[in-house]
Amino acid sequence: MLDTFFPILMYVLGTILLIGLIVLVIKLIYTVDKTNSILDDVEGKIKTLDGLFYAIDKASSTVSSLSDRFLDTILGLASKFRGRKRRKKIEKEEDDIYE
Repeated sequence: MLDTFFPILMYVLGTILLIGLIVLVIKLIYTVDKTNSILDDVEGKIKTLDGLFYAIDKASSTVSSLSDRFLDTILGLASKFRGRKRRKKIEKEEDDIYE
């Protein structure tokens, strides 16, 4: 009796396991398809924002370039002013020496 009962029990349990695995695989395929559609939507929305990020990058580069030029101009004027002041001081000292 056990010789016939255990194989039948194993076949029934194997069939239940196979059916359960098939159901799980079908659900997994459905979930992967849903995830792919969500990722495609997100990718499309990100591509629409790429133009905005490009514009922001260009604007920040322009502002940085303008501020660098402004600072270079200010520093150049300051160094010219300082150089004139030093030259006048040196000329004054030379005049004092010759007098």
